[in-house]
Amino acid sequence: MYAARKAKNRHQKMVWHDRYYKRRMLGLKSKTEPLGTSPQGRGIVLEKVGIEAKQPNSAIRKCVKVQLIKNGKIVTAFAPGDKAITFIDEHDEVLIEGIGGRMGRSKGDIPGVRYKVIKVNNVSLEELVRGKLEKPVR
Repeated sequence: MYAARKAKNRHQKMVWHDRYYKRRMLGLKSKTEPLGTSPQGRGIVLEKVGIEAKQPNSAIRKCVKVQLIKNGKIVTAFAPGDKAITFIDEHDEVLIEGIGGRMGRSKGDIPGVRYKVIKVNNVSLEELVRGKLEKPVR
């Protein structure tokens, strides 16, 4: 009749074996993730890099190394779009977001790249690539 307390305590102990619960309760995402809990982050472009695609594809994916403004961490971000890398120069301010891979990890054939560039100097990279807007001169 009075088994609820024991069941409740047992459940509270066992729920810590769930890795998602444990990460959520200990706040591990905000400690390890470069963007913290934010969906997007601003940063300064340090250099342009070409990253080789994984097998069986053969390509050089155009990426940029970005130093985040909020915490100074350096991450690699992919520049999506045809000739998109031409619109990004060193020392530009870019806005990056997750690339949409599995559980915050890299996506597709780009090894070790978790983020993509969405804005350059507060102008959408997609509109620059399409030719709808021009990049402002700073």
